[in-house]
Amino acid sequence: MSLKKAILWTIFWVVLSLLFNLGVYLLVGAHKALEFFTGYVIEKSLSVDNLFVFLMIFTYFGVEPRDQRRVLNWGIIGVIILRGLLILMGTAIVHEFHWVLYLFGLILIYSGYRMAFGKDESVHPERNKVLIIFKKFFPISKSYHGHWFFTKEAGRWVATPMFVVLLVIETTDVVFAVDSIPAIFGITLDPFIVFTSNLMAVLGLRSLYFVLAEVQSAFVYVKKGVAIVLGYIGVKMLLMDVFKVHVVVSLSIVVLILTVSILLSVAVKNRVNHATSDSDAAP
Repeated sequence: MSLKKAILWTIFWVVLSLLFNLGVYLLVGAHKALEFFTGYVIEKSLSVDNLFVFLMIFTYFGVEPRDQRRVLNWGIIGVIILRGLLILMGTAIVHEFHWVLYLFGLILIYSGYRMAFGKDESVHPERNKVLIIFKKFFPISKSYHGHWFFTKEAGRWVATPMFVVLLVIETTDVVFAVDSIPAIFGITLDPFIVFTSNLMAVLGLRSLYFVLAEVQSAFVYVKKGVAIVLGYIGVKMLLMDVFKVHVVVSLSIVVLILTVSILLSVAVKNRVNHATSDSDAAP
């Protein structure tokens, strides 16, 4: 997907999400609409970090750009199903055991700290537990067979490396869900808002991936901003029974943090480009 086409599709999905948000406003009121929009912004920002990891996975396995779209399509379908199940379980657990929200808060604070100050870890799909178990029960081809996930070799069905990539992406997203789902519970416990904000954030991931693949170096501070957002939501959850933060305030804080991180990233990128231009122009 070209950068121009990816940007247009990303805009389409964002506009669609805003129209859905308008529908929430008209049907169930302003408060639920604000909850949805805040959750959508948080989930969308968290998905940026997911996509950078997906990019590393594609690079690790040497997946051709023309084949990445197919993996992303099926990957997003799997993400929607898996997150839906996790949200249903999470909602049931939270309503039964209120103290779990405090655990979610601690998880978010730790995740934010790890994201902000931890070292960038390399992708090691060969250590993926699900993949290791899968290899014990199903043979895997050593070579790609176009964009197919399964093929026949010597009369028997085998999985291709393309399916291995899909499996790694799906299981990696489950790990990321440990951050994203508790984050939305910090905004609302309404299962409809929790699921739909996740769903609308996920639907545009494919086009957003191709945008980030082109401009990833321009947003060096976005990850730090997302880490601060996680920390803020975590602290908010720990204090929820002592001090209530209105959803408008949370939305304003989240948008402010992400906006500042993007502006800082652009400013640093422009300064580096300017310094490089001056260096090249010098005799």
